[in-house]
Amino acid sequence: MVLNGPNLNLLGRREPDIYGSSSMENYFLALQERYPEVELEYCQSNIEGELIDKLHEVGFTYDGIVFNAGAYTHTSVAIHDAIKAIDTPVVEVHISNVYQRETYRHTSLITGACAGVIGGFGMNSYLLAIEALLTL
Repeated sequence: MVLNGPNLNLLGRREPDIYGSSSMENYFLALQERYPEVELEYCQSNIEGELIDKLHEVGFTYDGIVFNAGAYTHTSVAIHDAIKAIDTPVVEVHISNVYQRETYRHTSLITGACAGVIGGFGMNSYLLAIEALLTL
């Protein structure tokens, strides 16, 4: 499962100097082509509770979750707790290098609940997270 949080539905249009010019829909198709043997699914929500519901829904049966929580990374104890509550390993993903950005982005409330963190490699952060999950 590739799970994206708030404002990531605007990839390709939102701040392309930071997030690139590819939409997630196009990039996800490329991921599916690269990994035909892996059943990939994609979900995005701007609503914190929906992200938690999705984690609960897939977190006991899926092999891995690639999760870009967007701004909720820095604010959501509830998402941290949801990740801790499930069995499926979660890799936290960031498109940008958050440490080159505003100071408030330097703190992640979800990192401690995740199997690992990958960030700063543009859209390829998702690919690297899938690679990491395939080796767990």
